[in-house]
Amino acid sequence: MGGGKRFAVLLCAEDSEYVKKRYGGYYGVFVEMLAEEGETWDVFRVANGEFPDDEQVDRFDGFVITGSCNDAHGNDAWICRLVSLLKKLDSLNKKVLGICFGHQVLSRALGGKTGRAITGWDIGVTTIHFSSSSSKLFSSLKIPTTLSIIECHRDE
Repeated sequence: MGGGKRFAVLLCAEDSEYVKKRYGGYYGVFVEMLAEEGETWDVFRVANGEFPDDEQVDRFDGFVITGSCNDAHGNDAWICRLVSLLKKLDSLNKKVLGICFGHQVLSRALGGKTGRAITGWDIGVTTIHFSSSSSKLFSSLKIPTTLSIIECHRDE
């Protein structure tokens, strides 16, 4: 892979043994799910303090922020540093995809609110119904009008 677009995974969790065995780590999960031929993908283990520097940020077309067992509204040093990085990526008009914790911390960085859900844990299978406008938006992806997804979170 090379010569095409370049993306970075901002890894916010430790790899489980299963994911290491099956995918070589969470990085492998995201690359398998999202990468297209000709793209280059890198990983920064931000939960361990490994962040891209300014020169590296400029080289990437987009970033994926992973899930985490941490709270997106927490003030751990690496989370605060991630919030600062996300503000910078926004100012540079970089494409950013947040997944679970990733979208919550992205919301926080851009002025949204995150915190504990008043209703507590949300665990189980939930059916998502797409509106007619979102169905049109995603029509090229051939997504059905409803999806059953597995949820496990207590933050929103």
